[in-house]
Amino acid sequence: MASQLAFRLSRGVENTSRPPIPQAYKWAEAYVSTADRPLLDMSQGVPGIPPPKELLDALAVESASPSNCGYIPHAGELVLRQAVVEEMKQSYGKDADITPDDLVITAGCNLAFVTVIMALADADDEVILPSPWYFNNEMTLTMMNIQPVLLKTLAEDGFLPSPERCAALITPKTKAIVLVSPNNPTGAVYPPSLIRAFADIAQSHNIAFILDETYRDFITTGAPHALFTPTPTWAWRNTFIHLYSFSKAYCIPGHRLGLLCASPALLPALTTVLDSLQICAPRPPQCALASLLPALRPFVHATAAAVARRHALFRAALPPRWLIGAQGGYYAFVRHPFARVSADTVCRRLAQERGVVCLPVGFFGPKAGEGEDGVGDEARWIRFSVANVDDAQVALVCGRLAESERVFGYALD
Repeated sequence: MASQLAFRLSRGVENTSRPPIPQAYKWAEAYVSTADRPLLDMSQGVPGIPPPKELLDALAVESASPSNCGYIPHAGELVLRQAVVEEMKQSYGKDADITPDDLVITAGCNLAFVTVIMALADADDEVILPSPWYFNNEMTLTMMNIQPVLLKTLAEDGFLPSPERCAALITPKTKAIVLVSPNNPTGAVYPPSLIRAFADIAQSHNIAFILDETYRDFITTGAPHALFTPTPTWAWRNTFIHLYSFSKAYCIPGHRLGLLCASPALLPALTTVLDSLQICAPRPPQCALASLLPALRPFVHATAAAVARRHALFRAALPPRWLIGAQGGYYAFVRHPFARVSADTVCRRLAQERGVVCLPVGFFGPKAGEGEDGVGDEARWIRFSVANVDDAQVALVCGRLAESERVFGYALD
């Protein structure tokens, strides 16, 4: 029997939405899984394969070393930061102006975001956040009583955010613009020119431009952007803050390792925050990765190619009435075909009755309102994660989506 608390909780926490993924798994508990009809999980953005053996072996060695049990400087292991500089030049070009002094290693990318926001903003300040949003970003802002200002993205634009609409949202209280590319939840990959447009807006208003590139390594069409390359009119350290996670490309989400890249002038503020949050990020995975990053490039590239093939398979196998609005990174954002039915309802029934776990758009933004004809199209989008299933499971999921059209009893578009 749960006891009652004798004290009041933080208003910030009380006003913050609860983590949504456990709700999807709660729906799935009602499904009776069998050998012939297993539960198929396309909900959470987790790697579907383990790390390569050489990384697992290095993690074991470094975890067993007594020398790795102590504290290290807030910024993290220098050898890892030096190695990351070289990896970033592989991604952004040899002319990228990045040094180890620009990098801080954190216990995951979420903590990097929390750290930056705590260093930048006060209660009642504003941060511009595209919607649909990555829910942990919105949760962080709400918890700290910082106002998320929603930059609505539209299906007809491929869920790409508009620089013009963003500029119109800036007020004297605006402290930062936040983008995630490739996007979570929509999968939209923002072109370099679009990213540069947002960087220019931030620079012209003297506010921070925070770009979360957790899924950077799954872009297979060239450099994500050229912001790290200086020009006569652009110096990235003035306003740009880059966030990254080692969880996806290296398949180690449980080891909690991320980073932020920013001007060394921001470091004193960041270390003040980090001293209260983590002191230092976990040391064994830093040491394990430091010497292996160049050797792991083939693994990272092969994983990205496999995810791209799975995206293509999902696209080809998806029933024709299910419309892909954007696709990339780990995710496909899909409009279901059931007229005037919310994605929350469809996802609940898919989990409970068909054994397919996926996430409705309502988990990634304010609940869409109802129009004269009931639920509108904005409320019909669903996020599917293609990374944590194999090719055969993708085909099975699409088969069950086709089944749902026959058995749910809803009118179809």
